[in-house]
Amino acid sequence: MQRIPARIGDRVDDIETPALVVDLDRFERNIERMAQATNALRLRPHAKSHKCATIAKSQIARGAVGICCQKTDEAAAFVDAGVRDVLVTNEIVAPRKIGRLVDLARRATIGVLVDALQPVAMLAHAAQRAETALDVYVEIDVGARRCGVSSGDAVVDLARAISDARGVRFRGLHAYHGAAQHLREPQARAEAIAVAAGIARRLRERIVASGMRCDIVTGAGSGTWRFERDSGVYDELQPGSYVFMDADYARNVPAEGDVRFEQSLFVVAAVMSVPSGEQAVVDAGLKALSFDSGLPQIAARDGIEYVKASDEHGVLRVVPHASPLALDERVWLVPGHCDPTVNLYDWLVAVRKGVVEDVWPIEARGALG
Repeated sequence: MQRIPARIGDRVDDIETPALVVDLDRFERNIERMAQATNALRLRPHAKSHKCATIAKSQIARGAVGICCQKTDEAAAFVDAGVRDVLVTNEIVAPRKIGRLVDLARRATIGVLVDALQPVAMLAHAAQRAETALDVYVEIDVGARRCGVSSGDAVVDLARAISDARGVRFRGLHAYHGAAQHLREPQARAEAIAVAAGIARRLRERIVASGMRCDIVTGAGSGTWRFERDSGVYDELQPGSYVFMDADYARNVPAEGDVRFEQSLFVVAAVMSVPSGEQAVVDAGLKALSFDSGLPQIAARDGIEYVKASDEHGVLRVVPHASPLALDERVWLVPGHCDPTVNLYDWLVAVRKGVVEDVWPIEARGALG
């Protein structure tokens, strides 16, 4: 485990770098805005973005019904920390992982996805042996071309298999369109979700026409949640990155009337070398940030650009006439992609007005199983 990078009461300039830092004022506004904007539907935020029980509990305290995560070990970390309703938005087929799910179901409400008949039998058998029950959702492909089924016959067969089995409860459809989250133009996002909602509506109607209930259609992300909310199809929304945002989400063009979320997550780095007036080097490189969505941005500082990274170095370009950087000066970096950046850290330093207010453990960091 990494060294705790700060103590409560430290100034920002005393944080040991590189460190993952959240601006509490921005973060709290983000949580409150989403809670208010979605209060007509169930909100189940995706915790793969933050992996932090403190944040999950803050979301639940503001009305969320529970959280989502992606892995059984993530679910275990949250349940161990006191979260009592977790949906694993993934197919779980390995026997040991199924065993972990049913163990967790003794202490919390646990949901999981299926897109084939064999896992239904495996989940039901394991839950019966453990004398517990799992909530099971059929994942449908609404355009992401990843997991999920799209045939009406297949959806009905899966829903019936879950409904007829002991140890599992059919809860509804999982309809997440991940590929739509970063379509830059709002019209493109709206059109993608209109198609997704149409698929979900049609498949739900097939289930109901077959004599079964389909109580929940769940999905949505930080880039599209407003369209799912207004579709009349979705009952539950799963945005996650909205608590932090990142440089990639900032590239999305907002639609008129969109709720605006603020970038609240930063990697704070320190200047370790100033080879010239046009260049500085910070201590945050490839091992401190995720680069899958591009280079980080520099926050609140004009005339400086992050231009190159190696394992432990980040090279900054200082444009002519910009204020020079000093040794050990703090530079606030906005990650390109918040989710995998968070997964690099054990601690999240919560600051307000330049002072460390708290340090939160990232309990589900590295939970890959």
